[in-house]
Amino acid sequence: MDVDGEAKKVIWSLQNNKRTEAERNVFQPTGKKPMNKTVVYVLSALGITLLMSFALSQFATQSTDFCFLIESYCFNSTENPLAFTFYIFMNLWILILGIGMAYLIGKKLGDKFKI
Repeated sequence: MDVDGEAKKVIWSLQNNKRTEAERNVFQPTGKKPMNKTVVYVLSALGITLLMSFALSQFATQSTDFCFLIESYCFNSTENPLAFTFYIFMNLWILILGIGMAYLIGKKLGDKFKI
């Protein structure tokens, strides 16, 4: 392809009133504050984790005995599938929070002891 160096370039600008008044006003701010999506993100993360824990509990082939915090509060996974799902859900979030805290502590220590 042969490009002529003297070819006229197309310049996009608002000069010479190329746009109508209605076209210029399309992008005016509405005055509404943007929606805070933090709650949506947190609820979707909790929902996805709950669905994952339910799927993981369905893949379990063996019957498992598990306890919540104390030895006298134990369940069987085949008799109480919802409790087992909640148990997996809690363990997943303990892991996620542990990894997040380790990252934050490592970041603080890395900023403090720069090599």
